[in-house]
Amino acid sequence: MHEGTMEAVSFPEVSAEDALTGILRAGATRLLGQAIEAEVEAYIAGHAELRDAQGCRLVVRNGHKDEREIQTGLGPVKVRQPRVDDRRIDANGQRMRFSSAILPPYLRRTKSIEELIPWLYLKGISTGDFSEALMALLGPEAPGLSASTVVRLKQVWEREYADWSKRSLAGKRYVYFWADGVHFNIRLGGDGESENRQCILVVMGATPEGKKELIAVQDGYRESAQSWKELLLDLKARGLTEPPKLATGDGALGFWAALRRVFDETREQRCWVHKTANVLDKLPKGKQAKAKSGLHDIWMAETRADAEKAFDLFVATYEAKYPKAVECLVKDREPLLTFYDFPAEHWIHLRTTNPIESTFATVRLRTVRTKGCGSRMATLTMVFKLAQSAERHWRALNGSALLADVIRGVQFIDGLRKDAA
Repeated sequence: MHEGTMEAVSFPEVSAEDALTGILRAGATRLLGQAIEAEVEAYIAGHAELRDAQGCRLVVRNGHKDEREIQTGLGPVKVRQPRVDDRRIDANGQRMRFSSAILPPYLRRTKSIEELIPWLYLKGISTGDFSEALMALLGPEAPGLSASTVVRLKQVWEREYADWSKRSLAGKRYVYFWADGVHFNIRLGGDGESENRQCILVVMGATPEGKKELIAVQDGYRESAQSWKELLLDLKARGLTEPPKLATGDGALGFWAALRRVFDETREQRCWVHKTANVLDKLPKGKQAKAKSGLHDIWMAETRADAEKAFDLFVATYEAKYPKAVECLVKDREPLLTFYDFPAEHWIHLRTTNPIESTFATVRLRTVRTKGCGSRMATLTMVFKLAQSAERHWRALNGSALLADVIRGVQFIDGLRKDAA
């Protein structure tokens, strides 16, 4: 990422603390203190029977550690952690120590703050602006969040991204893929205004249990089959040998040519959100509302037969005056309707690349054009951290139990099992 001149970013003046925030912060302080006390009491009680030769207990309380502040979304919260005197000796002759799972020794800020930093950085705030930005968001007291701290965090994140990108995928399986190339208005090299400028290639997957997972984040060219082929081959080399049953993506991606070479058994589903936008772009504004309704009638039809009828009606309505719009739709007719051969409960997930779009939409809309080119690794790292943060909130697939049938190759007709259709 860049460290240069940024567009002006204004922050509101920090006002006096409102009563509600004070109450919430006081409550958080009490709850945190109570939780830590309970954790220590449980630890000591669990070793109460252990005594030395003189009959003295080996694990006891020993006052409190110095008070420290934890930065939270409510501002700084002060905590005092009980000190534990643990005189047990491990197999290597070293003193055993109590380590709090709630309050690790070096924790200075909550995870939500850690997630805020990459978001701000990708948005376009340079490291030198962080203190001002965080003061506006967290209050006037935000120690330990200086520019140098952000630089150190970036270095840690880069190592995390590098390790994640090389992780073994042996034994992993994904029933579905979603793929897209995401632009962030950050130039990673070359002409920043070119349609073929580099972007971030993202692949998500659905596990056999129905959980959505981030699979790959890599830079490349959205329309390049070679970029996508390198990504997919890397996944395969790291152990992902089972092909997904279905992949969803935009028709303009080079992903499809690469997919046919690497996972040729995987079926293709074009994203209806991308397709709708592309078709409407080739129609006059006055015709777009009605055309959008016609497209909606296709992909929301209860059966493939009904979808085919709605498809034919759209073609007949617009092909004479707007052939380019119709051509854009017709060229992907079959892969637009593939979802009918999968469980109806999964259709809402399979018809679009929304799992990727929703994750990055806010960030993509708020990034600002920067001067010069962005650092490749810094951009990849920030996108990885943002996606990793969002991953914890991705909802599981509807009808996850039906994924076992999909894996076994059970045939579905209009979303229903063939034997029940």
